[in-house]
Amino acid sequence: MTTTRFAPSPTGYIHIGNLRAALFNWLIARKAGGTFILRFDDTDPERSKQEYIDAIREDLEWLGLTWDREEHQSSRIDRYNAAADELRTSGRLYEAFETPTELDLKRKKLLNMGKPPVYDRAALALSDDDRAKLRAERGDGVWRFKLDHERIEWTDGILGPISIDAASVSDPVLIRGDGQFLYTLASVADDTEFGVTDIVRGADHVTNTATQIQIIAALGGTAPRFAHHSLLTGPQGEALSKRLGTLALRDLRAQGIEPMAILSLMARLGSADPVELRTSLDEIVEGFDITRFGAAPTKFDADDLKPLTARTIAALPFEAVAAEIKELGVPGALAARFWEVVHENIATRAEMADWWALFRDGATPMVADEDRDFVEQAIALLPPHPYGPDTWGDWTSQVKEATGRKGRGLFMPLRHAVTGKERGPEMADVLPLLQKPLSF
Repeated sequence: MTTTRFAPSPTGYIHIGNLRAALFNWLIARKAGGTFILRFDDTDPERSKQEYIDAIREDLEWLGLTWDREEHQSSRIDRYNAAADELRTSGRLYEAFETPTELDLKRKKLLNMGKPPVYDRAALALSDDDRAKLRAERGDGVWRFKLDHERIEWTDGILGPISIDAASVSDPVLIRGDGQFLYTLASVADDTEFGVTDIVRGADHVTNTATQIQIIAALGGTAPRFAHHSLLTGPQGEALSKRLGTLALRDLRAQGIEPMAILSLMARLGSADPVELRTSLDEIVEGFDITRFGAAPTKFDADDLKPLTARTIAALPFEAVAAEIKELGVPGALAARFWEVVHENIATRAEMADWWALFRDGATPMVADEDRDFVEQAIALLPPHPYGPDTWGDWTSQVKEATGRKGRGLFMPLRHAVTGKERGPEMADVLPLLQKPLSF
């Protein structure tokens, strides 16, 4: 069975960058009728917060990305200890005691010699007495995984054939000196035990994937299928990382961006297929193909979500917004007609309130100085309230005859005066919804 996972660290909110991993893994699982696991990588007790766990759940549910099981790494420390013991027994995990300063000096020396800055495995030459002495002086060391110096190869679901020489990579640290398990060991142990078959993540993890493939093999597991998606940039190709704090899903939601707008864009952005607005998750699942995505950096512009949101809203049936319209105080007899009139003229759902306030209380007129006499003359010809579907046509015909104005010179000043807006629904539809007589 296909099993995927999304593994956020609860140290912050989900942003548009890591949403790609969540969405792609969710789509793969759902398309195959498999299992999607939400796994919180919360082994860092100082930075992991319950508020972020709750927020991540809330954001995924808002998007409709439900999960089949939930796991927390903080409750699986015994499993990581067992994996570490297994690696020690097989000679693949060794303790190293270099300080950060010493490691930095080694890196600089290698770079000055024109060599790759790879850890020299000096710790492997230590005797038991050496290790005991260093432990007494410096405390517990870090634990590194001893890589087999051979080529690590796999066929990536997006990048194609990958081949990395393990000798060009430092033996990764799996356990810190304070005993905290780092992502690499914990993730491999989880993926192996949970039977994860497919992993999609950012292209910045390619080297991590290479080392993890060896760790999985050392633990007797089978490597899943990997796919590494391109990294997002800003609209001009600039690094997006500095802006991710303003692109949290909850910030986009607060701006009125619709879930289906986000999902429709992110399910196609960076692929060979055009972005198409979808109306359901089932449509997004059906149209998803991981092999259609490319390796080149992918430009993301948050402004692209605005027209998609407007189109999403315009396509909503009345039943989808009836409760919100009722909360605005729109009388039940007018509710469906209100939605029919405004649904193609709002950028976010919040703008429904603006239109209802206009219909209920009237607008602040927008009248240019050169149109003031004309508007006053026109208002004097306005039929009495309540206004009907023919009021606008009858009124403008009388005004045209009385003033000689026509076209935009006739209609736009009246729109500005009645609604206080440059654009909006057909005025013949607006007038019947006005709850009070027009006055200036």
